[in-house]
Amino acid sequence: MTLTKKEEQILNSITVASENDPSKPEFPADNPKFPATPIYKIKVAEFSNIWVKDESYNLTGTHKDRMAWEIIVTYRDFLIAKKIEQLKVELPAMSIISSGSAAIAIQTQLKKYNLPNLKVLVDSNIDKKIITAMEKLGCEIYITDLSKKAFDWQEILFLTHNPNGLDITSSEALAPTTRFYDWLSYEIINFSPDYCLIPFGTGNLFENILNINRKEVSQQIHDPRFQGKIDILRKCNFCGATTNNPKSKADKLYSPHLPFVHFDEQWIRLYKYAGYCGNETNIYLLKEQFLEEAMNIAKSQKITCEASGIAGLALFLQMQKFIPKNKKILIINTGKVKI
Repeated sequence: MTLTKKEEQILNSITVASENDPSKPEFPADNPKFPATPIYKIKVAEFSNIWVKDESYNLTGTHKDRMAWEIIVTYRDFLIAKKIEQLKVELPAMSIISSGSAAIAIQTQLKKYNLPNLKVLVDSNIDKKIITAMEKLGCEIYITDLSKKAFDWQEILFLTHNPNGLDITSSEALAPTTRFYDWLSYEIINFSPDYCLIPFGTGNLFENILNINRKEVSQQIHDPRFQGKIDILRKCNFCGATTNNPKSKADKLYSPHLPFVHFDEQWIRLYKYAGYCGNETNIYLLKEQFLEEAMNIAKSQKITCEASGIAGLALFLQMQKFIPKNKKILIINTGKVKI
């Protein structure tokens, strides 16, 4: 099955400057740069070396824009396969479980490149404004009670009426823990912090950062994007901020079922034993009062965020009594989706 004229135009419109050349970055597609988003200093209590990596500067307001671009690159690969007659079916639609930010980021890109609309499975308690925003972009919405159980990929495709499609939520073939946020991970570790505090929802961002850090501190031949300091990164404490509170303001970090998260204690213990990261690297449960304080600090310093996105700052506030004042702290703000 060869490409139609429309598909040929789509393929020609998707330009990937390079996979890992910092002088030819691939993101964002319309204005590529590396780093793609800023890091700037903020003031918190008695600490003088606290910085924010601010993903709210992305197109739809969150780090999910980077994931969205990788979905477009995947469609480019589908089109190439179809052009050489390896793919012999129509371009598949994709399905995803989303609370809004990922779906809005992905659908924005799918619409731009005239690709099949995203099929989105949402929880029955989702904010109706989010549903409206997704539908306006062209998402096909399917509603269910996500608290009942963990859904596998077959069930996600069934519930989104997508039997011949692909589920983004669970697909290991998309390499979510090494590919979705690889450029972002290099932007982070190149800063060489002593502590890096990261929101932990699906875990993909946290795992991407640690996997890239492991790769660079354990090999002699480095990726061209790498500019970090190995002696510091070996001791860097990567701290994931999450919640098990269903009523938490950090609602994007809570899920009764996270079937596709691969974090476990043994995995993180191995990384620490091997010197791939610092001894305080772990996933930490947030206390709600620190989220409120973090939001107030962010507001006072004009940081665009939501509670889930600024959870790293909340975790810092929770841990600050145990962190030396002279340490270099990097807070990852994953942003706030633009509706």
